[in-house]
Amino acid sequence: MTPWAAGGFVAAFQMADFPDIVEASLQARFVSLGVRPEDVEEVFIRGAGAGGQKINKTSSTVRLTHRPTGVEVRCQRERNQSVNRLLAWTELAYKLEWQRQMAANAAQAERELARRQKRQKSRGQKARMIASKRHRAKIKSSRGSVAGD
Repeated sequence: MTPWAAGGFVAAFQMADFPDIVEASLQARFVSLGVRPEDVEEVFIRGAGAGGQKINKTSSTVRLTHRPTGVEVRCQRERNQSVNRLLAWTELAYKLEWQRQMAANAAQAERELARRQKRQKSRGQKARMIASKRHRAKIKSSRGSVAGD
C-alpha cells in the first residue's frame, strides 16, 4: 500500500501481536473468536467532516479490516488517535461477535425448521386435515360438470 492513499497519509502495518492499546479482556475476546492479529489490517487516515483544520491535518481516524470476514470498522469519534484506536478495536470485536451470533442463530433456526417438518402429525391434526379434505371434496362435487363437454 502506498503511503499516500485516498488523499491522506496511510500508515498500514501487519501486527505480529495485538497492539499494546488492546486490553487483556479485549484480547481474550479476540482469541475466543479465533481472530489472529495478522488477519487485521490497521490503517490510520486523515479524518473527514466537522472539526476544522485540526481534523484535516492529523491522521487520527482509524480503520480496521478483518480480512477473512471482510468486516470493516472506521472510527473518528475522538480527536485522539489512541482513543479512536481502542474504540475501533472494541467495535471490531462487537461486530465479529454479532456476526458469529447471527450465523449460530440461523443454523439453529434451520435445524428447528427441519425438525418441525419431519415430525409426525398428531391424531387431532390428522383428523382436521381429513375433515378439511372431505369438505373441499364436497364443494367440488357440488359444482357439477362444465356445459361445453
